[in-house]
Amino acid sequence: MKLNLRYWACQVAGWGGWTMINLFFVYQFAHDMYLKPPEKSRVFLTDLFIELVWAILATHLLRFVLKKMQWMRLPTKKVIMLFISGVTLTGLTVYYGSKATALLTKTSLIEYEKKEDLNKAINKENQLNVAGTNYYLSNANKLQLQDTSKSALNYATAFISIKKSTGWYRNQNGDWQYEDQRKGRFWWEIIFTFILVALWLLLYMVWHFVEKNRNDQVDRLTLEKTVKALEVKTIKSHINPHFIFNSLNSIRALVDENPQRARKAITELSNILRSSMHVEKMETVPLHKELDIVKDYLALEQMRFEERLKVELKIDEDTLEQPVPPMMLQTLVENAIKHGISKSINGGFIKICSDFKGNNHELVVQNSGQLNDVINDDGFGIKSTQDRLRFLYHGKARFEIKNVGNNMVECKIIIPVNY
Repeated sequence: MKLNLRYWACQVAGWGGWTMINLFFVYQFAHDMYLKPPEKSRVFLTDLFIELVWAILATHLLRFVLKKMQWMRLPTKKVIMLFISGVTLTGLTVYYGSKATALLTKTSLIEYEKKEDLNKAINKENQLNVAGTNYYLSNANKLQLQDTSKSALNYATAFISIKKSTGWYRNQNGDWQYEDQRKGRFWWEIIFTFILVALWLLLYMVWHFVEKNRNDQVDRLTLEKTVKALEVKTIKSHINPHFIFNSLNSIRALVDENPQRARKAITELSNILRSSMHVEKMETVPLHKELDIVKDYLALEQMRFEERLKVELKIDEDTLEQPVPPMMLQTLVENAIKHGISKSINGGFIKICSDFKGNNHELVVQNSGQLNDVINDDGFGIKSTQDRLRFLYHGKARFEIKNVGNNMVECKIIIPVNY
């Protein structure tokens, strides 16, 4: 409904605007020619209104045909041919339809002007003193007999003068006949009609091309956003089972060895799961909430490793409210324990740092151990971290992992502060 209203508003405004431009120029520069006497003014305005109606109806019919043909799916060559044929047929319809309607309703400006010219021809006969004579025969006789008498020349001059100024002349029987002295007027009018229809069709096609491209772009962006949302959800759905699996393994190792600690470990795990259920629905969480989960997880792992696991936190308090992706820091800590601490008989250390560096927020996880010569970028921890940073920050955040010295691995997340 809105599109139809907008279309009809454009139709009326466009063609109506062109009609108003015609009226403006007539009032400013051709007032006496078209608006006097009042009867001619009425004929002119009616004729202009008929042309307006035919222009709206004919272009609307053209639009209907284009939609039926689904022109936007056609190849370029066919669209060009359709444009040419559409302009031609619609232009002819507007021109001849308006002229025929004006004739049927007896409001044709051309016919009115012909009657005006006939009256001028009759008046001119009286002015030249040839009314009631057979001067119209003298033109033919002069040509045939080469009559050079003064009266013959005067009659011939009168005949030519009346015909040239009004288009009307008497035939050899003395009856009035009309011969249009402005023969270029027809071609000018029909060509100008073609130009107007071509402009209308060009605007119509360009508008639809622009609208289609805009809709395609919106659809593409919506699809990309949906895909990214699904991918992020998929990553999150992988994080929790992965974390739970490792935690349960830790608890299972404590059940027989130290039941009391196992119960405490279950409490710690329930706290972590409760926190993760809340952050699951968020794209980012404040750093202090993420640290709470990490501390619970490290407390759980320290029950298993005991003195073999050393933990150090170096957190700038100003960064505690900074948004970070949920469970991301926990995933890096978990990987540090799994691939670094657990593989060493003597255990090792984990150091977590948070600080501002320029316009970036840096999160660093260091652990004892060494990376292999080839880093497995397809591993879950690295891949999930890289994917989430790319989706959430559109390439403006970075993830780095490298060896530092002979016995340290460093993971660094760099997130823009003002994003």
